[in-house]
Amino acid sequence: MRIKNNEVAIFAIGGLHEIGKNMYCVQYQDEIVIMDCGIKFPEDNLLGINYVISDYSYLVKNRKKIKALVVSHGHEDHIGGIPFLLEKIPEIPVYATPFALALIRGKLDEHGILSTTEIHEEHEDTVLKFNKLSVSFFRTTHSIPDTLGIAVHTPLGAVIFTGDFKFDLTPVMNQPAPDFQRMAKLGDEGVLALLSDSTNAEVSQFTKSERFVAKSLHDIITGIDGRIIFATFASNLYRVSTAIEAAIDTGRKVAIFGRSMENGVQNGIDLGYLNLPKGLIVDSDEINRLPPEKAMILCTGSQGEPLAALSRIANGTHRQISLQPNDTVIFSSNPIPGNTLSVNHLINKLMEGGANVIHGRVNNVHTSGHGGQEELKMMVRLAKPKYMIPVHGEYRMQVIHTELAQEAGVPAENTFVLSNGEVICFGPDSARIAGHIPAGDVYVDTSGTADVGNVVVHDRQVLSEEGLVVAVATVDYKHKRVLAGPDILSRGFVYMRESTELISQAQKHVYHVLRNEMAKPDKSKDSDIRKAIVDNLSDFLYSKTERRPMILPMIIEKK
Repeated sequence: MRIKNNEVAIFAIGGLHEIGKNMYCVQYQDEIVIMDCGIKFPEDNLLGINYVISDYSYLVKNRKKIKALVVSHGHEDHIGGIPFLLEKIPEIPVYATPFALALIRGKLDEHGILSTTEIHEEHEDTVLKFNKLSVSFFRTTHSIPDTLGIAVHTPLGAVIFTGDFKFDLTPVMNQPAPDFQRMAKLGDEGVLALLSDSTNAEVSQFTKSERFVAKSLHDIITGIDGRIIFATFASNLYRVSTAIEAAIDTGRKVAIFGRSMENGVQNGIDLGYLNLPKGLIVDSDEINRLPPEKAMILCTGSQGEPLAALSRIANGTHRQISLQPNDTVIFSSNPIPGNTLSVNHLINKLMEGGANVIHGRVNNVHTSGHGGQEELKMMVRLAKPKYMIPVHGEYRMQVIHTELAQEAGVPAENTFVLSNGEVICFGPDSARIAGHIPAGDVYVDTSGTADVGNVVVHDRQVLSEEGLVVAVATVDYKHKRVLAGPDILSRGFVYMRESTELISQAQKHVYHVLRNEMAKPDKSKDSDIRKAIVDNLSDFLYSKTERRPMILPMIIEKK
């Protein structure tokens, strides 16, 4: 990849053809500005993986060019990767809005790098100036407080990143409405490229206001007689605020479960977004002593996470809270792509336990934080970009978004559906694809270890689907004899007591492989013998069962 001296380069290290992992960069000469650094939640087939982050190798290689990481808002798919990036490049200064910054500080503290990180609070009037680039912001609305769009000003015009947005004209919690004037002003001054949120590009209408959901939730909660368990994202302070206000109006006490929910509420209090009466929040002992109609539990787990509070309540493994008859569980969120099966399983489990469950748009207990088609077109009209790049969305969403941009006046040849790592360079009068940078997925497992690797994930998938066969033998290489075994052990492949003939034949196959390999004039390497066992046994077992388990040869050599 080669960026010419008079070109502005734009590329995504994550966030294209996917929901999550948002990370976008603007590069001009020797300066790079990074916008957001998120994670993606794993699909069900990524066994043992907690989340997916981006490949930061290009940024590590060009670390001296990085001027700042600026953050649009505090959702995990926009900030979750920050600790992993800073562990590789600790000198990057981070700029974020107050609520996002509170969440980021917690993450950095968990990773033990808070004291070594340069962090700054940004607001809609903040301006960052570097030698060749500068950054300004504009106010938007989303499903979390303190959301901003980002404008990176270059010699060829501004590159605007909308972040996640919708045009909510009646936001809750005294949050201001979107700043249409500043968006229009940026458009009048000249926008080189618009990077716009594509999540709801398939939704034809405007997205409902958060205030609509607040009223609906309030009406639902006030009509419930029994205990309420309210589950939502910990970062969705709007929904948390609505639940707490309804609890106050109905004379309920509130208990909070889940570390992220506790942190989110505390951040809301510290920043002045939540003003809670004294005595409203109680502990588990007191909530269990209260009459059901006086109790509300606020918890994490709306995405079916197995270790979150709601899943443990449903499974009967929560140490402090047990499901009670006539409990009402409210899911005030929609499943993230990849979590639908887990959420459905959790809902079924709760209903089996006797709970009433309220969920989904049909009950008006959730609205999206992302703008529909009319809002996306309005953003294009306000920004009047020369070029349009849809971001944050799966491929079909990005394609539809380009069609919307064309309806709103952007020429078809000036719209680009890019993939992660694809670099587009803009000159004074042209645009070109200038190559690719590394932008693959990096897996983080339950231990917090990054880059588990595709091979490890593949092995886990094989183990889960096909099982494991272990072949054990003791050999004397010097005299070319098999001294003991081979023994065959099966785990998750076949039930050995009912497969004695298959196991016996497998033992003979391994025995003959060992004899043949050791009989060769040129001494076989231990690795060659193991490979021969794997190849032979794999083919044999497939011929008998049409399954290919993972095969683990264990050769013990007598010295």
